[in-house]
Amino acid sequence: MYAYDGLDETLVRERATQFRGQVARRISGELSEDDFKPLRLRNGLYLQLHAYMLRVAIPYGVLGSDQLRALARIARRYDRGYGHFTTRQNIQFNWIRLADTPDILDELAAAEMHAIQTSGNCIRNTTTDQFAGVAADEIEDPRPWAEIIRQWSTLHPEFSFLPRKFKIAISGSPSDRTAIAVHDIGLSMLHGPGGETGFKVWVGGGLGRTPMLAEALRDFLPGADLLSYLEAILRVFNIEGRRDNLYKSRIKILVSTLGIDRFRDLVEAEWAQIRDSALRLDEAEVSRIRARFSPPAYEATAESGQFAGRRLEDAAFARWSAANLFPHKQPGYAAVTVSLKPVGGIPGDMAADQMDALAGLADEYSHGEIRVTHRQNLILAHVRQDSLYDLWRALDSLGLATPNLMRVTDIIACPGLDFCGLATARSIPVAQRLSERLAEIDERHDLGELTINISGCINSCAHHHVGHIGILGLEKAGAESYQVTLGGSSAEDASLGKIIGRGFGADEIVTAIETIIVTWLELRQDGERFLDSLRRIGPAPFREALYGRE
Repeated sequence: MYAYDGLDETLVRERATQFRGQVARRISGELSEDDFKPLRLRNGLYLQLHAYMLRVAIPYGVLGSDQLRALARIARRYDRGYGHFTTRQNIQFNWIRLADTPDILDELAAAEMHAIQTSGNCIRNTTTDQFAGVAADEIEDPRPWAEIIRQWSTLHPEFSFLPRKFKIAISGSPSDRTAIAVHDIGLSMLHGPGGETGFKVWVGGGLGRTPMLAEALRDFLPGADLLSYLEAILRVFNIEGRRDNLYKSRIKILVSTLGIDRFRDLVEAEWAQIRDSALRLDEAEVSRIRARFSPPAYEATAESGQFAGRRLEDAAFARWSAANLFPHKQPGYAAVTVSLKPVGGIPGDMAADQMDALAGLADEYSHGEIRVTHRQNLILAHVRQDSLYDLWRALDSLGLATPNLMRVTDIIACPGLDFCGLATARSIPVAQRLSERLAEIDERHDLGELTINISGCINSCAHHHVGHIGILGLEKAGAESYQVTLGGSSAEDASLGKIIGRGFGADEIVTAIETIIVTWLELRQDGERFLDSLRRIGPAPFREALYGRE
């Protein structure tokens, strides 16, 4: 697991000190809100409906147990006793006082954490596979490359004021668990003609008001050229991207307007000028970073007969094992998803006491490491199979063992109108009511993989466009209205959901989703996933069930 070097430590402490002075000037009235806004956004501080919200970076989603304890202390001392994990593998605190933010940044710096570039028109937190380094199907651990991008992009003087925010994701596996198709740049690792590791480069993905899937920009990029090629893309975007229209300022609009071939020509021409510059990665430097992500000291152990026996003896443990365990490349180990989606709960929220307890479990069972997922859950990535039963019992006692990974109650939801000043409808209450209504249906019918994503506004922070069932909350004539899309996917078979018809009121949306699922169960073949059934039969049966013959 990566640890700060001297440069990292100096940078975050100096940034915290700088922001302390800026906050003092804002409180004294020396700075107006208009003058202060760009300064606070550079430090991850948003002004929302009821209070300030601070977004803390968790690079490539990896936390140490002491860092999780630090987040718990911040939640107790400065918030209302909880934090909210996001689809960007970060955490947000929703009830922050402006005067407290410098102290929070100091506490984060002491724990090797920060809030730099979690907001603003800059390169945001680079995300990757939550199972990086342990997935048997990966080509190579993508985290060292994500760390290299972090070091290159942090406070990059040329890219601190881009036309719009910019997001990069890396997948180290043919199974895309990072949603590369809906990022500004997606990097898919593969082997080149000579067996060397490199990347297929995708560009121009994104959701929000104008959802688009990324297009292939380059079929193979050697690893040594990663930074120079990213720099070339960002330069083209920085020069050519629109700054006159907020809704047309993302790179996806630029790629669509120019066409992928013209965009590629511009990037390749820029790259030719800088490819052999100091940005070319030296193998010794890559190896140095890679060494910081060496696997923990696994104990030699075979597949556990005790684990198999416990599954036979305890049906609840067997359900959890089937849903929340991921196969590990190390024999006798498993990666465990810690669900932050209890039935009827708020997706992604975690209490400070739970954070402290999970930090202790990470120390005891998973070499002190926790991962944050894109689905607002957590991962213990290095658990011996013969410890799984004891871990499950401990998680269950904390309310963290709901057996629902990628199932219908593993709902992704943004904070919505309960917190966010940009939201047009509530998403949390809808997620809670859906979870309660659908849990029983899932238990009776074993729905399998079925994802529901709920966004409270068109910005799509919950990625509703790529949920198998997507829900978008809007405001119509002073009331909340919920638009439904079907057929989205963020995996390697990426697709954007299509609107099924007119929206539903707040008192109708849960019944509408239940109708969709009941209709599917009548048409399902041989245990199909919802998405596969939909692709086979099309939307017409669902539209008729919802609206009748119109």
